[in-house]
Amino acid sequence: MLTLFLPKGVEFDEVLRAIVVTAIFSSAYLAENVRGGLQSISNGQFEAADAVGLSTLQRITLIIMPQALRAVIPPIVSQVISLFKDTSLVAIVGLFDLLYIGSKVIPNQSQGANFLGTIQENILFCAIFYWIFTYSFARRSMKIEKRLGLGER
Repeated sequence: MLTLFLPKGVEFDEVLRAIVVTAIFSSAYLAENVRGGLQSISNGQFEAADAVGLSTLQRITLIIMPQALRAVIPPIVSQVISLFKDTSLVAIVGLFDLLYIGSKVIPNQSQGANFLGTIQENILFCAIFYWIFTYSFARRSMKIEKRLGLGER
């Protein structure tokens, strides 16, 4: 859709299109996560920073943002996992991703070599690869949350 809004003759490479769209999409979700974290900070924190005499920049960087980012670690991790899984959407613009290679490229290249496997095995391998990455990322996030004491009073 980006090319519809540009002057005639202006074209972008598919890789650049995928990067720009993914970056805009991801940054919008990240901004919403951080905004939610900022709203979770009570007014008492702002008042305490003012009482100590901190400037606006000091108040935001030393008091507010660390607490807000700490509160939104789980949604940010969830967003990163979703973004990793959404990389298969680049097939829409004609780029190869892991799932496309596993389902189309490998079986077609292996026909002359008497490939004994099936497409299901390739898809199963891709599913296991995605699961290992997302599971390990989620476990690492849980360790970080435990170390920071999230959910404890």
